[in-house]
Amino acid sequence: VQLQASGGGLVHAGGSLRLSCAASGFTMDGHAVGWFRRAPGKERKGVSCISSDDKTYHDDSVKGRFTVSRDTGKNTVYLQMNNLKPEETAVYYCATGPRLCVRADEYDYWGQGTQVTVSS
Repeated sequence: VQLQASGGGLVHAGGSLRLSCAASGFTMDGHAVGWFRRAPGKERKGVSCISSDDKTYHDDSVKGRFTVSRDTGKNTVYLQMNNLKPEETAVYYCATGPRLCVRADEYDYWGQGTQVTVSS
């Protein structure tokens, strides 16, 4: 099983990025996919999640700016990030496995992460 997170990059504050999480060897349909980030010197934090029945959840800090969606045909989940802030500079990871959106340590599979840098 491999998860490939991509779409990161350098963006100015207020800009947007769309991250992708593509899976191989595992069908994410029917499973939750969580997005997490680890900022320099900080602990990993949950950002957004889409459950197996496509309910979405977001950390309060990103509500109204981030959306998460899935394309079942492409076995890919997306994290659309708008109005990005410099403090959101981090490595962003996707993870899957359970059916519900759960704590990070309950996910079975993790992507390698993609760097998002937001300049002020």
